[in-house]
Amino acid sequence: MAEAVEQDFSSNQNLEPPDQLPLLPVRDIVVFPYMVLPLFVGREMSIKAIEAALAGNRMLFLATQKSLDVENPQPDDIHAVGTVGIIMRMLKLPDERIKILVQGLAKGRIEEYIQNDPYYSVRIEKLVETKQAGSTLETEAVMRTVKEQIEKIVSLGKVLIPDVMVVIENLEDPGRLADMVASNLGLKVDITQAVLEIVDPIQRLRQISEILSKEIDVLSMQQKIQAQAKGEMDKTQREYFLREQLKAIQKELGELDERAEEVAEFHKRIKDAKMPEKVLKETEKQLKRLEKMHPDTAESATVRTYLEWMVELPWNKKSKDNLDLKAAMKVLNEDHYDLEKVKERIVEYLAVRKLKEKMKGPILCFVGPPGVGKTSLGKSIARALGREFVRISLSRDDRRNHPARARLADRRLEGKNPRGQTGETRDRRPSEAQQEGPGGNS
Repeated sequence: MAEAVEQDFSSNQNLEPPDQLPLLPVRDIVVFPYMVLPLFVGREMSIKAIEAALAGNRMLFLATQKSLDVENPQPDDIHAVGTVGIIMRMLKLPDERIKILVQGLAKGRIEEYIQNDPYYSVRIEKLVETKQAGSTLETEAVMRTVKEQIEKIVSLGKVLIPDVMVVIENLEDPGRLADMVASNLGLKVDITQAVLEIVDPIQRLRQISEILSKEIDVLSMQQKIQAQAKGEMDKTQREYFLREQLKAIQKELGELDERAEEVAEFHKRIKDAKMPEKVLKETEKQLKRLEKMHPDTAESATVRTYLEWMVELPWNKKSKDNLDLKAAMKVLNEDHYDLEKVKERIVEYLAVRKLKEKMKGPILCFVGPPGVGKTSLGKSIARALGREFVRISLSRDDRRNHPARARLADRRLEGKNPRGQTGETRDRRPSEAQQEGPGGNS
């Protein structure tokens, strides 16, 4: 098995970069001056470039590929601005790859590709930073702002190596400060490359300040979202813990089994009732309220009564009408003597119903003094149709009570389409109300 072979080239030498250097295209990283980093090299062209550098002054030009996925980059696939680097250490790995430790020396721009095979050799132009003629106060202000922003993003959870923080805190050169921050923030490659290409150090530092400002906004929002999510999670866990405690207390008091049995019974009855969707939603909401209430409270009794009402109403039960006109006339004749015109009008009404089942026609109105047969006619019509009969007396009540009386009548029935009859005195005089018998006065 092949062993790794390491060579150390850390001896001092002249670090002035020449105009022509082997090119090492790098992926997913931007190299800055003064930056020391390891690189794993496996492409044949890159290995040849390293060998050429080691045969000379150990220097090469490090430029970032525009696309990470390109395996054999052409000149158009490589950024023109990069960094001159020197190989400090080289390790040949058993899998034929090479690991090198390089240090960035100075920025440069590719002016010309001199050689394309077996590796790229390029002529470069050194990019020398301009000396600042502006106010030193402005430089100091921008540097201090950047350092404060770095402290802020670290406080918001951004992880930076402690040694890097120490270096940043002690740097006094604006260009080096900008490069140090850009190379350690973990920014996208295209953003970092854009920073590298800015030659003016103050302008580069301002660009870093803008990037840091956006990063602070993102981290602040992220922290806010995380705190909100944690708060909601804590609330949910607290509610769960309290519910479990409540269940334990109820179990000790012997209430849990009774309450669970009652809730289960209501669940079953609600399901069997086959309510309309809106009604079902509200009923289930009230059942959840009942489940959380103490059984001895007044509100619990109110909700329980409401649920009893809802499950006892005939939501999905309906009788089929018998529209046999001969049978209807026979029933009317059996129950009533004479009243021929009234019977004929009732049969006419049923005949129209038979021809048009979805008719929304007039409501039959029987008028007369007590005892003439108004209620008995209603009962006969219900018997002829095969429906239940219900009578609601409205004579003695305030109008606001009428809906309640209708619901009371519904609860007594076994179907949702009974033959209904309401009774009411015409002028609501007490004497007439007192005369109203079992049948009523319509």
